[in-house]
Amino acid sequence: MTVHFIGAGPGAADLITVRGQRLIASSPVCLYAGALVPVELLEMCPAGARLVDTANLNLDEITAELVDAHAGGLDVSRLHSGDPSVYSAMAEQMRRLDAAGVPYDVTPGVPAFAAAAAALKRELTVPGLAQTVVLTRTAARATPMPPGEDLAALGRARSTMVLHLAVQRIDEVVADLLPSYGPDCPVAVVAYASRADEVILRGTLTDIAAQVHDAGIKRTAVIIVGQVLSATEFIDSHLYSVNRTR
Repeated sequence: MTVHFIGAGPGAADLITVRGQRLIASSPVCLYAGALVPVELLEMCPAGARLVDTANLNLDEITAELVDAHAGGLDVSRLHSGDPSVYSAMAEQMRRLDAAGVPYDVTPGVPAFAAAAAALKRELTVPGLAQTVVLTRTAARATPMPPGEDLAALGRARSTMVLHLAVQRIDEVVADLLPSYGPDCPVAVVAYASRADEVILRGTLTDIAAQVHDAGIKRTAVIIVGQVLSATEFIDSHLYSVNRTR
């Protein structure tokens, strides 16, 4: 039997992939990440499926659920919000499954930063302005940042920066990025991207922290920093150029 790690998307139930939906519907066991996974996805599980909310489980308990299901000959849908390749803690689960000899596969999902960019109606890589996107977070009580990955260092390139798990430290984020990006650099904060209660804040490094505090946003938000957010004057890409040899 197989454990299926599935990206459940950023919040809207209809942003699940067709493959992910099919796997959920065929797995008699489903582990999901608490309030981050829409209830509509759980309704896709087969009748009588075992549903396990992992919000209050530790790694040992989660592993035990996966190993027990495998021992019982049952496929498992392991749902992670967004895409499991980023900030999902999937790697440590796969390492445990490797040690236990339990097979697994991975189905990608729509990441939160993509949903946020869609909500903003913005491309994060604009020709001649930004061709690099940095996905990062900040260190707090959670896993520390590796040496050299602090915001001040990452910000020196002035590329488009996307921060997950950082909105609670918006003041520190602004302080770290101001020297490189400048006070007038555009910033957007998208909370609950793709959900009915989605919140979008637009501003600059000068005023975005005050907006976040006034809106009471403390979790489930993506911060995007960079000139792409307000770009109107830029060169056309070579992709569709009349001068391109086809």
